[in-house]
Amino acid sequence: MGKRTRIINDPSDLVPLLRTFGSDTHKKVFDHLMVDWYTEEELKEMLEFDAGESLIILKKSGLVESKWRMPEPGKTPTKEYHSSYSKIQVNFQCSVEDLSDLLMITFSCDDDIKNMMEQIETEVVNGNQSMTGLSRVVGTSPLYLRGIARRSNNLLVKGQRIEFIGALE
Repeated sequence: MGKRTRIINDPSDLVPLLRTFGSDTHKKVFDHLMVDWYTEEELKEMLEFDAGESLIILKKSGLVESKWRMPEPGKTPTKEYHSSYSKIQVNFQCSVEDLSDLLMITFSCDDDIKNMMEQIETEVVNGNQSMTGLSRVVGTSPLYLRGIARRSNNLLVKGQRIEFIGALE
């Protein structure tokens, strides 16, 4: 594995990162992927639980890369996964209020932020994808919106826009 460093310039990038390492399950998956390339099925056999959700969160965090494993002749290829980074550098400044909002988003149970997530998803599906427009309609800061979008499996932050992507594959 390479010694690549993930540079975090946006405070909302902490949401999926802290969710990943705040869970024993996701951490175990990441630890295995630091060692070698594994398919989802191999992870399931080694860890004795389904690693699908962990892989989704790790991909959304940008901590995992994938490639197709060439199978034996006559069999179908499968995706295998490996960790992308071995180090993280955090380079941002934000208010304590913004940081507390992001920590709340990260560690809240799904039911606590479900309504906000659904409201944002509905707005995005209806065409309101700009951070400024969404911020006005929902009544929150753009940083809060990015934090919610990074927590959702159905939303993707792209610059100053949020896109609806459905569940990541």
